[in-house]
Amino acid sequence: MIQKICQKVPRGSKIDPSRPSLSPEEIALIEAQEEEFGKLCREIFDRVYPELVEEHYDWFILIEPHSGDYFIAPSHEAALQKARQKHLRADILAMRLNETGTCGRI
Repeated sequence: MIQKICQKVPRGSKIDPSRPSLSPEEIALIEAQEEEFGKLCREIFDRVYPELVEEHYDWFILIEPHSGDYFIAPSHEAALQKARQKHLRADILAMRLNETGTCGRI
């Protein structure tokens, strides 16, 4: 039998105290990298959107910005499978071929 261990964590404290905290510089660097990644993906999306939207409206598009490759399919799973065949471990951004590019409700 598995015994549950309930351990209360004070509000605002770290869940795993053994994990080191990131410095403000490291956080700023990560945020800048994420911003650049999003910017590169948006540039590719804006470039290919006009030619793809008429035939593939509301399909998923997955973008790997460093190579400029993109993969489209009617479902996210199918597009992800195509993307992972070529870019196994790369960061990939998922968007939809619609007016906003968003994948769901906000």
